[in-house]
Amino acid sequence: MNESSKTSLEQAQQEGKYIRKVRSFVKREGRLTKGQQAAIDKCWPTMGLEHNQGMLDFSKVFGNDNGVVLEIGFGMGKSLVEMAKNAPELNFIGIEVHRPGVGACLMDADEQQVTNLRVFEHDAVEVLADCIPDGSLTTMQLFFPDPWHKKRHHKRRIVQPEFVESLRTKLKIGGVFHMATDWENYAEHMLEVMLAAPGYENTSTTNDYVPRPDNRPLTKFEQRGHRLGHGVWDLMFKRVK
Repeated sequence: MNESSKTSLEQAQQEGKYIRKVRSFVKREGRLTKGQQAAIDKCWPTMGLEHNQGMLDFSKVFGNDNGVVLEIGFGMGKSLVEMAKNAPELNFIGIEVHRPGVGACLMDADEQQVTNLRVFEHDAVEVLADCIPDGSLTTMQLFFPDPWHKKRHHKRRIVQPEFVESLRTKLKIGGVFHMATDWENYAEHMLEVMLAAPGYENTSTTNDYVPRPDNRPLTKFEQRGHRLGHGVWDLMFKRVK
């Protein structure tokens, strides 16, 4: 790290900003299909959100005061578009760093005529810090994040104490952080972190996992996993203070 980088990092930390030093993702730039590029060209002006816009006013972004659901790392966006289509009474924001996924999501949303969805192509931690108002979200979703299954890589897992605390401040009181993973070890890690996190309450009656709620679509990947006997674990924690 050069001297100017050190200085800016120290200054940010003195100002109380959370600077993540370890990335939870690897930027893999696949090629855009023509359809994905066309969808970005067509839909970005109305559905795209930019990190440099700064703090959002949701009522201006969506033209209403409906509750807002934010999903981190939506992949190709299929389940996110399905959720938005099935819940027109809510607004949805998706964050994804991989451009082909953003293009696929916009193409699907355009085909399905979904209008209550906006997307960021940016790092979720920076979007949360700079663009999402405190106490504004009804639900936060994190489905099948990279498990970083090798032990030496566990520090890269996005669900860590500092991160879940930064999420808590963005949720409304009573708002829910909903996670899902198909890696049992990561599920156990998520549960351990969340049970220790202040200001959250587990919605599970057994204080561990919850059945998949009807509003989270069953993905093809997940259906295949079920046939092969693989488990999926859902966790839902509510902000209580």
